[in-house]
Amino acid sequence: MKKLITMSVALVLATLFTGTIWAQSPQKMSYQAVIRSANNYLVENTVVGMKISILQGTANGTAVYSETHIPTTNSNGLVSIEIGGGTVVSGNYSNINWANGPYFIKTETDPAGGTNYTITGTSQFLSVPYSLHAKTADAIIGGITETDPVFTAWDKDYADLTNKPTLFSGSYADLTNKPTLFSGSYADLTNKPTIPEAANGSETKITAGTNVTITGSGTTASPYIVNATSSSSATTHYIGELYGGGVVFWVDQTGQHGLIVSMVDISTSAGWGSYSNYSYAAKSDWDGNSNTTEIISAFPYTNTAAKMCGDYTNDDYGTGTYSDWYLPSRAEIIDLWNSFRLVQKAIESDTNASTTIIKREAYWTSTSDGYSDAYFFNFKKGLLDTYSIDYYSEMLNVRAVRAF
Repeated sequence: MKKLITMSVALVLATLFTGTIWAQSPQKMSYQAVIRSANNYLVENTVVGMKISILQGTANGTAVYSETHIPTTNSNGLVSIEIGGGTVVSGNYSNINWANGPYFIKTETDPAGGTNYTITGTSQFLSVPYSLHAKTADAIIGGITETDPVFTAWDKDYADLTNKPTLFSGSYADLTNKPTLFSGSYADLTNKPTIPEAANGSETKITAGTNVTITGSGTTASPYIVNATSSSSATTHYIGELYGGGVVFWVDQTGQHGLIVSMVDISTSAGWGSYSNYSYAAKSDWDGNSNTTEIISAFPYTNTAAKMCGDYTNDDYGTGTYSDWYLPSRAEIIDLWNSFRLVQKAIESDTNASTTIIKREAYWTSTSDGYSDAYFFNFKKGLLDTYSIDYYSEMLNVRAVRAF
């Protein structure tokens, strides 16, 4: 929104002038105003729309006369118009009976130059405008001797006024007592926080992690430098790869983690457990490692399938020693079946005499089924089934797996 500031001095002078020239046609009254924006900037050299109304009686009284103007502000935001010289909307300016007051002037302004008047102001005429009523002197009979000095008419130009107020240019540079602006430099701040003493390497150490490298010793002379490495630059693995003491048979979406099957059968004749100590629930379909831990806790027998896998260290295969083997869950052994061809091909191509391919026979899983049975996988038929968990009932093959 913009606001309108009227200049009462100009209004008074204009009124005096109008009173002097009332007999001229048409009768007019000069009016000036300074237009400013909502942030108090001058509206310079801009066409604005104005509507002037003369109200009778009160500030909300009846409009006895209305007219419109489309003036242009000057470089100081000033507009000058002549009331009585605009485009008539209603009434007759010459027929206003100034003796029948009070009268009020209402101004409506559209800073955009149209008729969408968003700025409104109303003020009462003072006694000076009522000099217009002097036109009744028309009726005086006889002459009047003029004794006043000759009056030179004012040309209504603001520039000809004396003792004019100095108008603000609108430029920040012309302001006095301007605040000092912050340079944006940390060095120019006052009351800066105290910077701690130089690092000497005794602070908490940081170490490298997954896809993160650390260089430097953490001192002022050798600060830590932390670098992130792209996962794409890390080693990726594939199904059928000889790695980690066995053959990779499953990898996740990163290619850096997965499952490995042992290069040999851990046993060709092992039982699963016993009814007598069945006090756990090794029922996970996918977490063979936790299943194996539960089975060993319940059946601490040397020759059970889970215990054999937990004790295996692949010392018979020369690619490093690992001790985190376990009996696969039923989901993990299905993953092994899905990669069966590539795994068998990798084992067959290995030159180590101790390796053995996976037989087309039944292999235990670590997933139990209820109280008395556990799952096994038949690599001949490619299907899951269950056998009794009693140690003496069923003796099946065992193959260990580990995660990486």
